[in-house]
Amino acid sequence: MPIADVALDWFERNARDLPWRVPGVGGWPILVSEVMLQQTPVSRVLPVWTEWVRRWPTPAHLAADTAADAIRAWGRLGYPRRAMRLHACAQAIVERHDGEVPSRLDQLLALPGIGDYTARAVAAFAYEQRHPVVDVNVRRLVARAVSGAAEPGPATTPADLALVEGLLPAEPTVAARVSAAYMELGAVICTARNQNCPDCPLTSSCAWLAAGRPASSGPTRKPQGYAGTDRQVRGLIMAELRASSSPVTADRIETLWHLPEQRDRALASLLADGLVTRTGPGRFALAGETSHRSAVNVGE
Repeated sequence: MPIADVALDWFERNARDLPWRVPGVGGWPILVSEVMLQQTPVSRVLPVWTEWVRRWPTPAHLAADTAADAIRAWGRLGYPRRAMRLHACAQAIVERHDGEVPSRLDQLLALPGIGDYTARAVAAFAYEQRHPVVDVNVRRLVARAVSGAAEPGPATTPADLALVEGLLPAEPTVAARVSAAYMELGAVICTARNQNCPDCPLTSSCAWLAAGRPASSGPTRKPQGYAGTDRQVRGLIMAELRASSSPVTADRIETLWHLPEQRDRALASLLADGLVTRTGPGRFALAGETSHRSAVNVGE
């Protein structure tokens, strides 16, 4: 049996019950889920996604609020620039597409903050189009099952897209489901650290398994720590700004971290990223903050 048929059969019986997979959920909730899921586990995304689509069920709802509202609602999901990009994306959808998430790949790619992967994912999962949807989970699955390699390359290449596209059925609707199946297999079965080969439906045809599961020949990537890093300090500053209904003073920020040089570096990077703005001498607020906080604050 072709790999697509096997993966799809497994997916139809074992796919996780996720709200953005509900038939007819729409392009906007799917787009939001894809942005939130970047480098973030499903378990952390679920509650934030639920609140976002409740509060902002359409791009127009989000575009009508401020970037600060989006950042505040992002809470501690991590990489808060994604919240700003979603806000800018919502504004662009309203301005260019009458508030409807476009279905054409070129139009999706033209939206701010939407890259190759997200555009293809939305086109496939929201509009049932035939596109190779290639994230790290898919690359790892295909590297093992088809190419016999322990790990994929460090980034998606045109060759990866061509290889995955060749593994998709011709019918667009079926191809979209197969794309979801490949992602699911890579996320829950053929994972980076714990390969569950006994439960994998591709066992009989897996090139990596047939080769004796050879180890990766590339450099080992150690998980990035968090405690004591600039990321932690940035998070502390962002948490303080999210919790405040008025600009936060430099004196208050000084109390958040004991190393002045690192604290100043973290604050400078937040300013450079556009997540934080100066509202006056020694006073800081979230980007796009208005004088009145929204009545509904999510993620605090």
